Amino acid sequence: MNQANERPVLETLDAEIHSRLGSRRDLFTRAAGKLGAIATAPVLLAAVSTQAFAQGLPKQVVDVLNFALTLEYLEDDFYRTALGVNGLIPPQYVPVFAQISKHETAHVKALQGVLGSAAVAKPEFDFTARGKYRDVFQNFKTFAAVSQALEDTGVAAYKGQAPALVGGGKLLTTALQIHSVEARHAAEVRLVRGIKPWTGAFDKPMSKQQVLAIAKPFIVG
Repeated sequence: MNQANERPVLETLDAEIHSRLGSRRDLFTRAAGKLGAIATAPVLLAAVSTQAFAQGLPKQVVDVLNFALTLEYLEDDFYRTALGVNGLIPPQYVPVFAQISKHETAHVKALQGVLGSAAVAKPEFDFTARGKYRDVFQNFKTFAAVSQALEDTGVAAYKGQAPALVGGGKLLTTALQIHSVEARHAAEVRLVRGIKPWTGAFDKPMSKQQVLAIAKPFIVG
């Protein structure tokens, strides 16, 4: 990675923090080495942010990012599990869900990187939602419907929590980068299901309470 690529990222950090980071090249080289194949720009940014905000993020920001991380844990585990079930996903759609799975893993890594030791632990999940979707990993139609629901919820959740990150600089930018990818996931899953990828010109955000009402049946501990 050359300095031309590094500069725009570091210039978004607070000047005092920037001065404590030392060599830009060394910082990004170390982060890229640890992250390996998932070392995309947003993920590298998250790794850098861990050091930049080592003295602690505001509680409101930590709460929002941990809320997002819990949803990303859910999606990451969902796709990993589904891809491990032989014959669940038709061959023509395996690349679609494999790519979505890679994105969700990268999102988890990014949020963990920003939060550092403040990151919440991954909970245990029940992807049947306490029996509501009993055949989620036996019936592709059920799996795809749950996938769309999770992606839609993720999009609405990021949109709903974005105001809490206003003033957070690159943290807000990273959250919006994840939000836009989640929206693409939601559209792609709709196409897989044979329905329109959109329903109108505007999307509605969801409050934390609304999102949790949807997500809680999937979380068992």
